[in-house]
Amino acid sequence: MSDRHLKLKAGAQPAQERNPLPARRLAEHGRRIETASAIVYRVLRQEIIWLRRKPGEPIIEKEIALAQGVSRTPVREALLRLAAEGLVDTVSKSGTFVARIPLRALPEAIVVRKALEQVTARSAAMHARRSEVTSLRAILERQREAVAAGDRSAFHGVDEAFHAAVAAVGGYPGIWSLVQGVKLQIDRYRLLTLPLPGRMARVIKEHAAVVAAIEDHDADRAAAAMEEHLDGLRISMEDIRRMNPDFFYEDIHGKEDFLA
Repeated sequence: MSDRHLKLKAGAQPAQERNPLPARRLAEHGRRIETASAIVYRVLRQEIIWLRRKPGEPIIEKEIALAQGVSRTPVREALLRLAAEGLVDTVSKSGTFVARIPLRALPEAIVVRKALEQVTARSAAMHARRSEVTSLRAILERQREAVAAGDRSAFHGVDEAFHAAVAAVGGYPGIWSLVQGVKLQIDRYRLLTLPLPGRMARVIKEHAAVVAAIEDHDADRAAAAMEEHLDGLRISMEDIRRMNPDFFYEDIHGKEDFLA
């Protein structure tokens, strides 16, 4: 009996019958990991949040399926999850598009994020060890390097690391998970602010103020510094909207005006 027939007898599929990305993959010890739908969702979500897919840009299921090596079913499942998060819009008789940024939702999201991160900053100031402060300062240095390199994507990634680290130092990593759910639209808006002259340098200065307060174990000052830092997102909102008018919607008449 040939090797191929032995494999078929054992239940293996011929190579040409296997999906490039199975509906569910298994780790070595049988522990389930990401489904094809989850992988597509994660990839698309990152592309949308990081503005690699621009607000208003059409999403073609067939193209995504080909690029990811999957059928269109997991793509549709991923798009349903993204729609529930407000990152994708399906417009009747027009198709599926990257959702525009809801302008009116941003101030409330900033308020919620600010309240949560003041807690993490305050707690970090109360509990930070010297080694943890050193780690925070190392993150600031990485941000400076990103500015020097003119790498806005790297800067954004390190910015995320900074806020996650403050939450971890404060003993509240779960709060950072909550913040990530709140700030989806803020992140897209925030990336649009980074090209503004002096914006990245100002963020580093604000982060440094948070770290200094944490190092001094001054909880009130740390919370106030975090509040001031996150309030800075409001300053350029109208300017950013004027510079990128097609990326936002006012939500006055609802999503039916998405293509107006």
